Amino acid sequence: MQSGKLYIVSTPIGNLKDITLRALETLKEVDFVICEDTRVTGFLLKEYEISKELFSFNAQSEERKIPSVLVRIKNGQNAALVSDAGTPTISDPGLRLVSAAINEEIEVVSIPGVNAAIAALSIAGLPTDSFLFEGFLPQKKGRQKKLKELAEANRTIVFYESTYRIEKLLNELNEYMPNRLVVVCRELTKKFEETWRGTAKELLEDLPNKVTKGEFVVLVSPKDWL
Repeated sequence: MQSGKLYIVSTPIGNLKDITLRALETLKEVDFVICEDTRVTGFLLKEYEISKELFSFNAQSEERKIPSVLVRIKNGQNAALVSDAGTPTISDPGLRLVSAAINEEIEVVSIPGVNAAIAALSIAGLPTDSFLFEGFLPQKKGRQKKLKELAEANRTIVFYESTYRIEKLLNELNEYMPNRLVVVCRELTKKFEETWRGTAKELLEDLPNKVTKGEFVVLVSPKDWL
């Protein structure tokens, strides 16, 4: 029996129209869809009138569920891996599944599309020829050590941050990188998308006038750029 394939499918980060024709075609053709939250993915599929088995697969269950996924694919079924938003495995679950599939000689196919970090870089006005993607910083252990290391970087730095820690991150950037331009992209591609620019101190001073709910991509200019 010929093995199936594992498709890594990028989905919108906000605006549901930001999905490729190839992604839609793939989601229609696979046997099942592996997703973080069946409600989120179910909403997307319903929007495009796609009916498909949804297989719940998140950071907590990933390791436990990998064997059953691999068995199905090796038995000839094709699967699509999606995250709640953007490109799977980029600060999202799925890396261990992809590695396990490769080890089992299962073909892994990229269906590229939206990625929040790249979308933010494209509008930030900061150097993009070389950049550091840090994703989410450690919440506690190792966080300050990492920030000290990054303070010496002479490349654009890209972070992901949540509603609950955006002020904390700006305070830390003000402490460790006070003289660098910071660009904050909030709710990319969504109705209330906005971009803030300034030093961390300037952004903190204006923070009481800002809406701080939503998802954030925070970019910091290279050390010697200003």
